[in-house]
Amino acid sequence: MPKIKREDSTTKVYGALKGMIADYRFQPGVRLKIGELAKELGASRTSVSEAIRRLEKEGLLKNMPNRGIVMVEMTLEKSFELFQVRGALETLVGKLAAGNIDDGTITKMAKCLEKQLKVVEKGDLIRYSQLDFDFHSMIYKMTRSSFLEELLDSIKAKMRPFDIHLKPILVQLYQDHVKIFEALRSKNPEAAEKAFARHNEKIINRIKEQIVADLAF
Repeated sequence: MPKIKREDSTTKVYGALKGMIADYRFQPGVRLKIGELAKELGASRTSVSEAIRRLEKEGLLKNMPNRGIVMVEMTLEKSFELFQVRGALETLVGKLAAGNIDDGTITKMAKCLEKQLKVVEKGDLIRYSQLDFDFHSMIYKMTRSSFLEELLDSIKAKMRPFDIHLKPILVQLYQDHVKIFEALRSKNPEAAEKAFARHNEKIINRIKEQIVADLAF
């Protein structure tokens, strides 16, 4: 992790901490120590504290009595709600991105899919999740809608870390990504919308299965 100069703004500290969350640095319920983070980042305790407060407002961190700042646990119920919202928004993403996709993004997406295939073969869920985040973020940018991109990036950030057992359908999810890619590359908005809808439906159904299974115990 590169050092952040002390004169840098809280925004950069916030970005660094959010990156740590995206990389699964913090586990749910584990306390974040402001002093240690400030030292690691080369930032002031004040900057770290302000960045943490911002992440609290976003629902990623929580200040718990007698425990301090901890990473919020993403329950299956919360995951279900988030994926329902994401699914609805991503149908619009497919439509907009198909009309704006450029050659540079298509090349980046193709390379990302190559990496995804390798981690799918290894069954590496954490690395797949990181590449999944990158893949969707590339597409969000192609909507040319900063508001929509901000909404979706916020939703995806709240999904980390999650407790969804996706390994049984990991290959299917990768195949969905390929279909989304093909629809966007051919600039077909209808196909992109349908591909996104099927992709999110698979995940939502998987969450439902887990919730039912948990209730059975």
